Amino acid sequence: MKGGGNPMNTFKTFFLMLALTLILIAVGNLLGGTQGMVIAFVLAAAMNFVSYWFSDKIVLAMYRAKKIEQDDMPELYSIVRNLTGAASLPMPGLYFIDTPMPNAFATGRSPKHAAVAVTKGIVDLLDARELSGVIAHELSHVRNRDVLISTVAATFAGAIFILARMAQFAAIFGRGRGRSGGTSVIGLLLVAVVAPIAAVIVQMAVSRSREYQADVSGARISGDPMSLAHALKKLQAGVQRSRAEVNPTTAHLFIVNPLSGRSLSVLFSTHPPLEDRIRRLEGMAYGPIS
Repeated sequence: MKGGGNPMNTFKTFFLMLALTLILIAVGNLLGGTQGMVIAFVLAAAMNFVSYWFSDKIVLAMYRAKKIEQDDMPELYSIVRNLTGAASLPMPGLYFIDTPMPNAFATGRSPKHAAVAVTKGIVDLLDARELSGVIAHELSHVRNRDVLISTVAATFAGAIFILARMAQFAAIFGRGRGRSGGTSVIGLLLVAVVAPIAAVIVQMAVSRSREYQADVSGARISGDPMSLAHALKKLQAGVQRSRAEVNPTTAHLFIVNPLSGRSLSVLFSTHPPLEDRIRRLEGMAYGPIS
């Protein structure tokens, strides 16, 4: 298999950066008029640069991920090395997150600068075959070059959430610009509510379909669709039992939604239903999907 990426993801990355940049500028305008819009534009330009080059490091640092070598976890390292060979990919950096939440994600701007992170929970929960299915899924994200989309979305969504929180405090303490300035307290409260939802909707637009694609291509890399299907069943129950703290702006990075079943996370989920994903994998293994 060749290591080339999906050309559509170049367009998706551009669309994501543009959409989230426009949201940032709009929020800046509502918070501070022309001056706020200019500040937001400068912030967006800086974030476009930072998110492209450093978003993977930001996400890994956010979860205190520690890089591991072959001697640290030889079985896991061997699984990743074998699968990268099958996918014709360079060996990614391998990271470990010390949390009981069973999950995993891939990050990095390209296959040559990729990282795969696994949690203590997933290593403890899955057997070697199931873990291979998960790693193949994450390597598929790397090969499709859609990990950049995920990390850019996480970085921008985080900034939008911060601006929304600023709007909330501005409204609470009566710092709206009023009738003469344009933005009222009600307007600021609307920004505080609408901006994060808009950011999540943009994330959803580019995240759901790539999970299906990664399931299929990951199953082809491993040659064992049911390994991932079995893993997803275990992860679904494991995540629901977990109470680990997760930043909502990074939830779309993980193989299974870490916020599953919490508040509005189902309505605004960046992941397709696990039942559908499992059914498709079973269809690959046993025959056409009914």
